[in-house]
Order: sequence, then structure tokens, then C-alpha cells
Amino acid sequence: MARRKTEVFSMSFLDCITCAFGSVVLVYVLINARGGLRAQADTQLQLSEVKELEQQVLEGYQTLLVMRNTMAMTDEERARMEGLSVRIVQEAEKTKIQLADADQIATSRREAIERLKADLKQLEEGQMRLEGAAKTKAATGSRVVGIKGDGDRLYLTGLKVTGKHILVLMDVSASMLDETVVNVLRMRNMSEPRKLLAEKWQRALSTTEWVAAQLPDEAEFQLFAFNTKAWPMIEGSANRWLKVSDKDSVNDSLSSLRKIVPTGGTSLENAFIVMNTLNPKPDSVILITDGLPTQGVNPPLLRKTIDGDRRLELFQDSLKRIPKGVRINTILLPMEGDPSAPSAFWLAARRTGGSFLMPSKDWP
Repeated sequence: MARRKTEVFSMSFLDCITCAFGSVVLVYVLINARGGLRAQADTQLQLSEVKELEQQVLEGYQTLLVMRNTMAMTDEERARMEGLSVRIVQEAEKTKIQLADADQIATSRREAIERLKADLKQLEEGQMRLEGAAKTKAATGSRVVGIKGDGDRLYLTGLKVTGKHILVLMDVSASMLDETVVNVLRMRNMSEPRKLLAEKWQRALSTTEWVAAQLPDEAEFQLFAFNTKAWPMIEGSANRWLKVSDKDSVNDSLSSLRKIVPTGGTSLENAFIVMNTLNPKPDSVILITDGLPTQGVNPPLLRKTIDGDRRLELFQDSLKRIPKGVRINTILLPMEGDPSAPSAFWLAARRTGGSFLMPSKDWP
């Protein structure tokens, strides 16, 4: 009987190997699946942390924006407060100056009141002598207007008010408020009643009244005020002459002049243009001013300071407007910062056959 052949790899052995391999594969699959779940969980955790960080960054940007806006508002408020503090300091300085001026004005007014009381007492003492006296031509002598003054003053002026047609030009620019530039700037910010009481302006009015008192009774006249333009003191009389013998015309002209508040610049050329609007032309002009002009016929396009040479040029341009045969008589009141004015007006008087006068402070 033949032996059975023995096989090394039988079915039982292969089954064992296959089962072992399957177990290994199953274990690997189980381990891998668990690792994937753990990785997915870790990924979700990290994503949530990233989202939380992104939210924090976004909130940080919003906070930064708010802080920047707050800082900008703070800078603006600080700049506004700094500007406000500067204005407060300026207003305080201005108030100090105004208070000082007010104290000075109050002192001057008190002194003026005391002088008025003394004058009133003298007037009351002399009232008995004046009562019953009739108002006749002897009250003003041979003059159309009476001028009050101190009896012990006597001046040799060299200024003769003569002619058949006499034009009086009165400067009413802002410089007529005072003799210094600083005080003119201060006076410009004061009230109109205070400006009307300015010492220099009152002196100019007294000078005009003196000129009116010297007008020949048989002559004709016109009174014009001028700054950057010129206009007559009696409305509607720009192109005609007024009779000196008509006292109402003289008094009304002077009354209108007293109501003017000095302001603006000076255009002497516009003042001299008036001569060519009158018929017949004036044979004598009385010019009451305090310096050379600051502008021509038209104001400058740009506001700027003007030097002495330019003012002399404007003065020469204004002289071209004077008709032939017209005498220019100038009464020059004081003003600082204009050294060329006296010689310029004196030469104009010599050239036209007129006269030039720089009166003392107590004249007329």
C-alpha cells in the first residue's frame, strides 16, 4: 500500500495565515479611523480658536478706530481751546486799553465839566450886561459868522479869504481824529459820539468856522467835505454856488459838517475834480487837511500800506485837476508820519499864487 503524500501548506495553515492577516488589517483600520476622528476633532478645535482670534482682531481694529477718532476729536478740541485762549488774551488786552481810555476820557470830561462850570459862572456874571442887547450885525462885526475866541490872541496868518467864488474843501478822513497813527486806530473803534468829540476834529471844525467868518459878504461860496469821495454840505447844491449874504446857507453848511464822523482814506484828486463841476470855476480854494492823499480817483485793487513816495505821486496827479487861475490856500493840521506834506502843499501854494498855513494848536 502506497504512503500518503504529505503537503506542507494545507488548507488549515492557509486559513490561519489569512485570519491573522485579516486581524492585522482590521486592527490597522480601527486604529486609523480613531486617529482620523481625533485629527478631525483637533482641527475643529483649532478652527474655533482661529475664529475666536479673528473676532478678537476685528474687535481690536474697531477699538483702534474709535481711539483714533477720539484722538482726532481731542486734537481738534485742544486746537480750538488754544485759539480760544489766544482770543481771550487779546480781548483782555483790548479791554485793558479800553478801560485805560475810558479812565482818561472820564478824567477829561470831569475837567471839562469843571471848566464849563467856571465858564457858566462867568456867563451868569455877565448876563446882566448882555440882557436887553439887540441881535444886530454888530454882534458879528462885518463877518457873516461870529467866531468866539480869546481876546488876547493875535495872529499874522497871511491867509486872505478873497475872491468872488470861494470853494472850501474840508478833509473828513479817519486821520482827522488824532495826530498820531496809534490814536487814530484806537479812535476808529470808539463810538460815533466819542469820535465827534475828538480834539483834532473839533479843532478842524473851528478852523472851518473861522474860514466861513472871513468870507466876503458879496462873494459866493461852496463847502464840500471829502475823504475817498467829495460831496456838498447842502444836499442838491453840488453844481451851483451859494451866496455868502444868505446866512442860512452858511449856517446850514456848517451845521451839516458838524454831524459828519471822520472815516475812510483821502482822495485829494476827487476833491479837486469838484472844481470842474462848478460854473463858473472857483477863483480861490481853501483846503483844510492834515496830509498827502492815500489814494487816487479809484481805490486800489489790493489793500496795502502806502509809502511817502507814492503819496507824493498821488498829490502830483491831483494837482493836474486844478483849473488855470485857481489859487490853492492850504491850512495843514498836524499828522505824524508825513514829513513831505508841508513842502508839497507850500510848493502848490507858490505855484498857484495861494498861501500856506500850519496853525498853532490854540488857533483860531
